Amino acid sequence: MRLQGKKAIVTGGGRGIGRAVALAYAGEGADVLVNYHSNDAAANEVVQEVAKLGRRGLAVKADVSSYEDCRKMVETAVNEFGRVDILVNNAGMSKPSMLLKMAEEDWDRIIDIHLKGAFNCSQAAGRKMKEQKSGKIINVISTAGIYGTIGQINYSSAKAGIIGFTKSAARELGRYNINVNVICPGITATEMTGKLRSDEKLKEIYQSRIALGRFAEPEEVAPAFVFLASDEASYVTAQVLGVDGGYVG
Repeated sequence: MRLQGKKAIVTGGGRGIGRAVALAYAGEGADVLVNYHSNDAAANEVVQEVAKLGRRGLAVKADVSSYEDCRKMVETAVNEFGRVDILVNNAGMSKPSMLLKMAEEDWDRIIDIHLKGAFNCSQAAGRKMKEQKSGKIINVISTAGIYGTIGQINYSSAKAGIIGFTKSAARELGRYNINVNVICPGITATEMTGKLRSDEKLKEIYQSRIALGRFAEPEEVAPAFVFLASDEASYVTAQVLGVDGGYVG
C-alpha cells in the first residue's frame, strides 16, 4: 500500500472528487479526516466506507473560510490520529454570475472558500508538518483557473490565485520537507457540474474542447492525488498536474 499508516485531511470530502480521494487514500492504507460544511449524512457515509476498507475515518464539520474552524479541525486530526501527513484542499462551491452583474458578497464568498480556505488549512496543517519535518499539501483548481470561464469570474480568479499560492508555499515550506502541489481536474461528474453536463448545448460545447471527448468520473481523478501524496512524489513540488482529458482552451 502506497500510503500505509499515513494520516490525511480531505476538505470537502463528503462528495464528488473529495469523496473519491478519501476512499482512494483509505484503500492505500491511510486514515482519513473527512471535512464537510453542511451535509452530515454524506460525510458520515464516507467515514463508513473508509471503515469498510480497514482504516479509521472521522467526519469533522468546519467552514474552511474560518481560520479558527481550520485550526480546530487540524487539532482534531492530530489528537485522533497523532499527526497530519497529507492535506487536500478540495472544498469548494460555485456562485456563477457575469462580471457586470455579480454581487460583491458572491465574489467574497467564493474567494473566501477557495483561496482563503486553502490558506487557512495550509497554515494550520503546515505548522504541524513543520514540526514533523514532512508533509504533502495538495491544492485543487480547475481548468477555469487556467483558461477562464464566462460567468464564473469569481471562481476562475480564486482558482488562478491558488496556483500562485501553491508555488510560493512550495518555496517557503520546502526547507521543512513539505511538498505543495496543485491538481487541475477537468470537468468531472459532480454536483457542481450537474447543470453543465445535463444541458445538451453546453455539454456539446465543453466536450468538444476535451481531447478524450468525455467528462471525467471522480474515480479517474483520484489516482493523481494518491501519487502526489505518496513517497513516489518526494521530489515533486510547486507543480500543476492536469487531469483534464486533454482540455483545450
